[in-house]
Amino acid sequence: MERTVDSIGVVGLGTMGAGIVEVCAKHGLQVVAVDMDEAAVTRGRGHVERSTGRAVERGKMAADEQQALLGRITFAAELEAVAGCDLVVEAVPEVLDIKRELFRRLDQVVRPECILATNTSSLSVTELSVATSHPERVVGLHFFNPAPVQKLVEIISTVVTDPDIVTAARELAERLGKTPVVVGDKAGFIGNYLLFGYLNHAISMYESRYATREDLDAAMQHGCGYPMGPLALLDLIGLDTAYQVLDTMYREGRDKLHAPSPILKQMVTAGLLGRKTGRGFYTYQAPGSGTIVPDAQTPSPEASTAPTREVRTVGVVGTGTMASGIVEVFAKAGYPVTVVGRGQDKITGLTAAITASLDRAVSKGKVTEEAKAAALGLVTGATDVSALADADLVVEAIAEDVDVKTDMFRRLDEVCKDGAVLATTTSSLPVIQVAAATRRPADVIGMHFFNPAQVMRLVEVVSTVSTAADVQETVVRLCAGLGKVPVRCGDRAGFIVNALLFPYLNDAVKMLEAHYATADDIDTAMKNGCALPMGPFELLDVVGLDVSYAIQRQLYLEFRDRGFAPAPLLEHMVTAGYLGRKTRRGFRSY
Repeated sequence: MERTVDSIGVVGLGTMGAGIVEVCAKHGLQVVAVDMDEAAVTRGRGHVERSTGRAVERGKMAADEQQALLGRITFAAELEAVAGCDLVVEAVPEVLDIKRELFRRLDQVVRPECILATNTSSLSVTELSVATSHPERVVGLHFFNPAPVQKLVEIISTVVTDPDIVTAARELAERLGKTPVVVGDKAGFIGNYLLFGYLNHAISMYESRYATREDLDAAMQHGCGYPMGPLALLDLIGLDTAYQVLDTMYREGRDKLHAPSPILKQMVTAGLLGRKTGRGFYTYQAPGSGTIVPDAQTPSPEASTAPTREVRTVGVVGTGTMASGIVEVFAKAGYPVTVVGRGQDKITGLTAAITASLDRAVSKGKVTEEAKAAALGLVTGATDVSALADADLVVEAIAEDVDVKTDMFRRLDEVCKDGAVLATTTSSLPVIQVAAATRRPADVIGMHFFNPAQVMRLVEVVSTVSTAADVQETVVRLCAGLGKVPVRCGDRAGFIVNALLFPYLNDAVKMLEAHYATADDIDTAMKNGCALPMGPFELLDVVGLDVSYAIQRQLYLEFRDRGFAPAPLLEHMVTAGYLGRKTRRGFRSY
């Protein structure tokens, strides 16, 4: 039967519930906002008033619109107040017993035709629905935080949900200006299933002291364009919520990647829940504040006493896209650069690529003609590595093949002067393997620039067990001087960014492979629910499925965790030659 939703009941007026109340009232619906006592109702009313007040201050809402919005909301401390609503959504704590008891009570209060919805982010909607006498009218309506801003709503249909209920839920989401995706009842649904595996992996990196919290967050912001780093995001979500979501997903799927990291449970037990308590992975100005303040873990600019080596001249080996970007970065910063290619035609092509890039920068007003001429004047081409004999720093940017790189480092070892820093731009190969090919492994380090190097700010500075402290410090300070964001990490597969990014992409392929959701819905969920710049399948097609498969395979061989094993569908597509945009066919056709 056709169902019309004109009045909404919202039970639970915390941050999420108050956000749902606001977005429903903003779009003309009559809203009954309920919590269990007067104090909670007052706090909920305050949430809505402050949020809409900020919108008025920013010019996004007129004062009379705010008053009209507030006038459509009835606040109450009795559950019976929602008796006449067309749809009631609960937003109470993410605890199964609490939600089940609420659904049992709602079943006795509301009209037979009323739709009952849960905003759960991970619990089984089916388990909640069977607490009622009419499980067919129960649906998941998962808004993302903050509800007035985030576009995604996941609509979760159980095996018994009436199709008319799902249709009504979808139409409601669209009426609220949201982008709905309909999925089945699986722990984590789309957004949280993919997001929290990534967040949990980041916690493990922090826990093992592989990288600092600042470097982990900077890596994902500057390397992937994410709006927040993983640890800062966990503090925003709440570490207790994160633990509950991960624990629920692990109990259902038994995937080690979703087993909550031990430190997460310890922090929750200690009451370090993130922003809401004023302390989580970071320390905040006050409970509820988003302003980070220094604490014992905050790095001091004066903390490092390690000496550095002087870098006045730079050599670059390679003439591809990455090499040309790196040459441009150094030349624009005023360093004389000698670039070595396999032939004069390669050198000519690299010079043309740099010239074209600088011309674009001039046309956008980012570089002057004088600066362009000066940069080009600092670039010298050569066809033999002997031209790098006097370079203080040599950056290798050739094919991502360990044998090719190892051979190049042997040659560099023979011609480069003592004390020269030798760097590789590998994105996935062991840096120690190329370092061991030289007689000076202490001078070898990873400098993983991101493509295009002249645009992307991140550089992963990868130290091996042999890298000298002054070499690491030299490269970190050099990158900062280039206007880059250097992050320090150890020499293991994927470093920070690829080790966090590609298992997430691989999980998305597994989700598609299991027919849980379409590529379009998964991309929509991650862009609109998690504010990522690209969905996983868009990104896979851009990166190249062959490249993605190779990196994921390298991660699996390094960590030997079955959760990292490349998805069979990814391997099959690579075998078929469907590599993404470069072959005009990947997860989509181009």
